[in-house]
Amino acid sequence: MAIEKITIEQFLSLSKQHPVFDVRSPSEFLHAHIPSAYNLPLFNDEERKIIGTTYKQQSRQQAIKLGLDYFGVKMRNMVEEAESLIVDHCSSAKNMLPTNTEQRTTNNVLIHCWRGGMRSAALAWLLDLYGYKVYTLAGGYKGFRNWVLKQFSKHYSFKILGGYTGSGKTILLEELQHSGMQIINLEALAKHKGSAFGAIGERPQPSQEMFENLLAVELGKNAACFGEGLERAYSWLEDESQRIGKLYIPKKIWEQMRKSPVYFIDIPFEQRLDYIIETYGKLEKEDLINAIIRIQKKLGGLEAKNAINYLLEDNIESCFSILLKYYDKCYSKALYNRINPENLLNKIPAPSVSKKNISLLLSDTENKNNTLSSSGHISAN
Repeated sequence: MAIEKITIEQFLSLSKQHPVFDVRSPSEFLHAHIPSAYNLPLFNDEERKIIGTTYKQQSRQQAIKLGLDYFGVKMRNMVEEAESLIVDHCSSAKNMLPTNTEQRTTNNVLIHCWRGGMRSAALAWLLDLYGYKVYTLAGGYKGFRNWVLKQFSKHYSFKILGGYTGSGKTILLEELQHSGMQIINLEALAKHKGSAFGAIGERPQPSQEMFENLLAVELGKNAACFGEGLERAYSWLEDESQRIGKLYIPKKIWEQMRKSPVYFIDIPFEQRLDYIIETYGKLEKEDLINAIIRIQKKLGGLEAKNAINYLLEDNIESCFSILLKYYDKCYSKALYNRINPENLLNKIPAPSVSKKNISLLLSDTENKNNTLSSSGHISAN
């Protein structure tokens, strides 16, 4: 079967069904990669370094010969590893299908390297020889990155889920998804809950590049790119600052978020405090103290000291009350620091933190959609 070189759009479409093999070195893959790709490196980090040095100091031909020395002894192992990864991929895909749905082992594989050059060509030749239908990515990972950056220049239609800290916004975002709505969970992509305490209990954050890759793929699912003849639809995002932990939402996406309607779940302070205590109260005191120290300049020396002392005395409620008031003040400032916030903000009163608030949210959204259709803008409550 002939090896086919395809565009990034074709590649991403096929990747929804078939396994993607990234043949770059482990460190390249670890830094950032196409989401869902498997790393099947042609060379390890040290081998890649030696080949690169040979290419620069001797010649392209010598580098190729050295690469063949490394690749030749690995060929059988790479075929067997590819087979194993394909089985795992198909097994995972089957688990996502409805019960009693059959999923055959695929005979199609997608391969890419950095620029669509010799590394991907080598594995493509080997797997083609073995009997797989092989597709390679024109432009390689570099081409994918160009596609990623283009996604941030498109126009999207967002709805922003707002609310003070402890309003259960993540719960509602998940309920929106269960209700069939398109969402983009920025905190899940960033592996951070968005405050000084947001990294506690989370896995390490991805690189900025990997975060952008993940976000671009999610944006690609959004059916609201204006000017492309697609049906108008919305994606829900949680109201965030531009920085999430050490990562930054791309500027053009952030600017669109700041111009989008905000649906603010307005829950009383005491109910939010109870939710925060339940959510964060069982965390290690040392982690909480370190987080308080990180914001002590903004919190104020006395308030930071009081919060830490309350924590050491096991007075979690008083400690978190100080912190919640601080975050309420910060969020309120950011909430209204928009152009024409009165035309974007829609407050939705709710008695407590609950999944049931989804009905209040969707009811209010439907009303605002009707207002938007008739008047061309959304009125604030």
